[in-house]
Amino acid sequence: MPTFIAQPMQIQSTGNKPKLIDEYIGRVNSQTECASVAHMRSPGGWIEPGQTPEFDEFTVVLKGTLRLEHKAGSLDVSAGQAVIAHAGEWIRYSTPHEEGAEYIAVCVPAFSMKTLHRDE
Repeated sequence: MPTFIAQPMQIQSTGNKPKLIDEYIGRVNSQTECASVAHMRSPGGWIEPGQTPEFDEFTVVLKGTLRLEHKAGSLDVSAGQAVIAHAGEWIRYSTPHEEGAEYIAVCVPAFSMKTLHRDE
């Protein structure tokens, strides 16, 4: 039988400014461990700590620009573009431009603080 998700659950964000995270599917809202799907809205100037997650993260930018720093440099991902951050690679997300960014993030397996491995 299909599982109906009536609404997302808002998740607390980490970073220098508040970011809105609405988890539709994942460990918190649907108790799904194989994947998570969240709608993110981050303000301009937002930056989060670096991390080396044990999951792949597939991100589609809907509005604005999301910056993804990695060991070899950085990528600016704009509306209509996507990026895949691979498990085991160091990354850091930010929204450098004033308009911020709105994006969908899919993590496989599902996002977990235990497998995120944030920088100290």
